[in-house]
Amino acid sequence: MRLISRKLIFTLLILTLYPLSLYARPFILVLSQDDIKDTPPSPQDDDSADWDDFGDSETEPEENLDPGSWNPIFEPSMDPDALNRSYYSTVAKMMSAVSDGDERKMREATAEIEAAADEGEPHARSVLAFLYGMGMMRERNKAKAFMYHHFAAEGGNIQSKMALAYTYLRQDMHENAVKLYAELAEIAVNSFLISKDSPVIEPVRIHNGAEENKGALRKSRGEDDEAFQILEYQAQKGNVGAMYKVGLFYYFGLRGLRRDRAKALAWFSKAADRGEPQSMEFLGEIYARGAGVERNYTKALEWLTLASRQKLYSAYNGMGYLYVKGYGVEKKNYTKAKECFEKAADNDEASGHYNLGVMYLKGVGVKRDVKLACKYFFVAANAAHQKAFYQLAKMFHTGVGLKQNLQTATALYKLVAERGPWNSLSRWALESYLKGDVGKAYFLYARMAELGYEVAQSNAAWILDKYGERSMCMGESGLCTDVERHQCAHSLWWQASEQGNEHAALLIGDAYYYGRGTERDYERAAEAYKHANSQANAQAMFNLGYMHEHGLGLPLDLHLAKRYYDQALENDPAAKLPVTLALTSLWIRNNYADSFMVHIIDSLPEVYPKVEAWVDNVILEEGNATILTLFLCLLTVLYLRDRHRRNAVQAAGEVVLPNQHHEHAPRAIH
Repeated sequence: MRLISRKLIFTLLILTLYPLSLYARPFILVLSQDDIKDTPPSPQDDDSADWDDFGDSETEPEENLDPGSWNPIFEPSMDPDALNRSYYSTVAKMMSAVSDGDERKMREATAEIEAAADEGEPHARSVLAFLYGMGMMRERNKAKAFMYHHFAAEGGNIQSKMALAYTYLRQDMHENAVKLYAELAEIAVNSFLISKDSPVIEPVRIHNGAEENKGALRKSRGEDDEAFQILEYQAQKGNVGAMYKVGLFYYFGLRGLRRDRAKALAWFSKAADRGEPQSMEFLGEIYARGAGVERNYTKALEWLTLASRQKLYSAYNGMGYLYVKGYGVEKKNYTKAKECFEKAADNDEASGHYNLGVMYLKGVGVKRDVKLACKYFFVAANAAHQKAFYQLAKMFHTGVGLKQNLQTATALYKLVAERGPWNSLSRWALESYLKGDVGKAYFLYARMAELGYEVAQSNAAWILDKYGERSMCMGESGLCTDVERHQCAHSLWWQASEQGNEHAALLIGDAYYYGRGTERDYERAAEAYKHANSQANAQAMFNLGYMHEHGLGLPLDLHLAKRYYDQALENDPAAKLPVTLALTSLWIRNNYADSFMVHIIDSLPEVYPKVEAWVDNVILEEGNATILTLFLCLLTVLYLRDRHRRNAVQAAGEVVLPNQHHEHAPRAIH
């Protein structure tokens, strides 16, 4: 086994745990010697009731992990039980109302939800809390939203627990947030794969700032995607690699596909029969979990063993799991389990490091060594291993192995919790958007936004800004007014900016700077630009430089202004022209204060909107634009004719007849 140097634990570790997105700040965990707990763990630290070892393959169905989930509305195979049939019928009516912009139907559905909530139905209370929080068919009331989420969570609604945890997090109430996120993360971990880390299914960002993210959307069209159709054709023609990928897409519902475990099993079986090792591993996973088949640990071990013989080292994790649990073998065998995990770890399999960490953390078949466990978890976390994040979160939460840090524990738990079954909302929101049902897409993204998903906050806000009235946004008494829509988008962008979305921070800054949808407030604009600046955003740096130059919301400081302008150019070479102009303005202001030129520069922000308005209202008015275009065309024709005439005269003057020499004939220029 390749040993990890013990010095690793005492050096500065910078782990990029998970890059959230193109626009959101990566999650960076910085650990130093001060974070390491040097005292040996006490017996109280080893509370088996509170600490998982290797989890269990006896996982519950997804509908049990996320009670009240809206999945049965979108997946006909998930038939809701009789007790919740009325609830799902009402939520489906609500979906139909937002799709069609039907105010009357939305009022009816809201009244039905409220009646069910008054009777104590927890899932209805969760939906009513969402309506109060977003101001849909009810006056926006955060206090009532919190109250209904609280009672819904007590009644077992998981999504209300997510909403409450996010509310506590925003208010820096980490003691409250960490408890909820710990529970939610545990549920999420129980839905992950056994032998390897589950693929992270991130909500798709439907925009890339100002425009639609066509590249990402093109890859999310499911069976209509041309690339998937080519892949499926290759699979049908016998390409085993394509068979595995198609099976994988159906198993997890990737690339916009509906999850279909039967199709996944069929493709994995075909590929495994032709010797494809990754498909063999997945068959081992399927039989161990009983996912769409009868659970059979013996078959699971057989498939995993076959995969490992083809040097698929991740399969050793599944084998080690079966040995440590005693499933499919005569009895538990910790020695063989450790050998399997070491084999995986020696070949750079993150799950191997994670599993060894669990063995040393719990003292399973080895002498308990919490520091060594920490090191294994660090290595796995550095490979974005979700279960390793979870274990590190627990260590920060409880103070076992690492000094207690509730803020870091909360952030790590949240990272894992957002991979739970309730993440499926993003799939249905994206599917609705791709079908052109913008109203339903906004409604679903808004629900996810309330649960704390930054991408959903960004998507919902972008839909409101991009589609306006066509977003079918529901306001206090019907379809949103312009004011309600701007306020809602502003709130969503602000939440996204708090979670590191630099584009959102810029938009919030612009809203406060120009007074768009809110009162003008230069100080809050500067605060938002600083959010974006912390992520090395060139536009934010330029804006902060301008505000320092003019003393708008920030102290008048020409030296700081120059520093920000220089930083903007360093971070984005494309900013050369505006930065050059800004530095020229700064030079004039610094050397010729109170001069005529400074007054002209200061008047430009007032003059520009007037010029822009004149261009829009006069030049670009349809009739005037046509006349202006014809006039420019006429001038162009006259210019070209005159130029042609002058060239012809010049050419005639240069003609010299043979054997004739004129002393005044012009000389040809070569």
